[in-house]
Amino acid sequence: MNANLFVALRGGFPADLDTIAIETADTAMSSDAYTWRDLERASAMMANLIASLDLPAQSRVAVQVDKSVEALVLYLAVLRSGHVFLPLNNAYQSAEIEYFIGNAEPALVVCTPKAFSWFAKIAFKAGTKHVFTLGDDRTGSLLERAAQHADTHEPAVRSEGDLAAILYTSGTTGRSKGAMLTHGNLRSNALTLKAFWGWRTGAERDVLIHALPIFHVHGLFVASHGALLAGAKMIWLNRFDPKAVVARLHGASVFMGVPTLYVRLLAEPGLTPAACASMRLFISGSAPLLLETFEAWRGRTGHTILERYGMSETVMLTSNPYRPEAARRGGTVGPALPGVGLRVMGDDGAVVAAGEVGHIQVKGPNVFKGYWRMPEKTAEEFSADGWFRTGDVGKVEADGFCTIVGRSKDLVITGGYNVYPAEIEGFLNALPGVAESAVVGVPHPDFGEAVIAVVVARPGGPAPAPAALIGALKGRIAGFKVPKFVEVVSELPRNAMGKVLKNLLRDRHRAMFGPAPAAPKPAGG
Repeated sequence: MNANLFVALRGGFPADLDTIAIETADTAMSSDAYTWRDLERASAMMANLIASLDLPAQSRVAVQVDKSVEALVLYLAVLRSGHVFLPLNNAYQSAEIEYFIGNAEPALVVCTPKAFSWFAKIAFKAGTKHVFTLGDDRTGSLLERAAQHADTHEPAVRSEGDLAAILYTSGTTGRSKGAMLTHGNLRSNALTLKAFWGWRTGAERDVLIHALPIFHVHGLFVASHGALLAGAKMIWLNRFDPKAVVARLHGASVFMGVPTLYVRLLAEPGLTPAACASMRLFISGSAPLLLETFEAWRGRTGHTILERYGMSETVMLTSNPYRPEAARRGGTVGPALPGVGLRVMGDDGAVVAAGEVGHIQVKGPNVFKGYWRMPEKTAEEFSADGWFRTGDVGKVEADGFCTIVGRSKDLVITGGYNVYPAEIEGFLNALPGVAESAVVGVPHPDFGEAVIAVVVARPGGPAPAPAALIGALKGRIAGFKVPKFVEVVSELPRNAMGKVLKNLLRDRHRAMFGPAPAAPKPAGG
């Protein structure tokens, strides 16, 4: 059997290849449509172009382009040709790109036309022989060259353990690590999610609004794989536009977003139960969903958001139930998915009791092969009995529902006591005038670390006074957990997927209580 992921995805295409697979919905350009046959032919032409370059087996193909349907087709072509796809966040700048290209040593690089001059210099210096361009408006040398090749192609034969993609982690501490995902990792997870989330095929097939970037697990693997496997039509937005999403809800059935997107959609007056009448599933992930957003969405739309949990190294791990909808719990990420093992370990190396906080470890066919060219780091992140240490801290109730408390690296140890930031953030977010918060630890001469909080004020009202917030917490939580300092800001720093960049907050306040050790070198810098 050919275990190439492309073969599995292609197997989900409907029998009638001339039906619409992707419809663009950008407000900046007129709508356009791509059939399933277009995806088949275009990916074949790109795969034949790649084959003509005579690249070494399992070459890395690094891609930093703006979102477009053609960029998705390029991903399919790389899979189809048997090489390794390496997506790069389009916010990365030259110093970061230099690290990624130097570390991965891709044989082929694809960048935007406007970035070609500086990107090509980095690539050629690192030994890359081929650099193509791809714009989000169907321009660039990649399409020009691919147009000269045949539109049929036999997918390369690959095994379960062959690499399909390398995803560089966000690297909040130290250099980013390249998570190696195999064809088997990605296919097993995609098939599990297809069944678990009830993706509809046939005459009643789903319609997905695709508004996420495609350089990340959420948009590239979870959303795109789901739609392709189900033969579901995608309504494609190159950039998230809340008005455009609301306008398209009436003809769709599935939407996936990060919490920030749901907050922005809630600000749209047109978001009503009537607008969501054809929708069956709203999914949130990539960052914690505030309970307030969870409840506000249910109140406005009549739908309950399904929150799930995953990471670059594992794709999806847990999910709230698809049915019954009433079983979904705000503030949790649900039980482990079928086939995924999840356990919570104490500092003593033993599994903790139900409901107790500990370190989350996972195991399953979805768990990655290791970190690219980092065998020591790979060995470090796996237990002696083969479980992957996620770095997340959480708890699992007796019924299997998992709650993420935070990252182990975000744990604050003050005066010998452990403080989990998510717990303090939960109390802060419930106080009047607080929209959201981020709690971090900074060096302190007496306590080792001190707890501080950065708070975003709720719009439309007076900003909360830091002293008042501290006073309110003193009556609710243990004294060692109360922040010694609170700052009120207009917004929290986030990455492209909506995760709060707590390392930036720590660096900003490192010297607050006196001289602090030198700040760590920024990731990718």
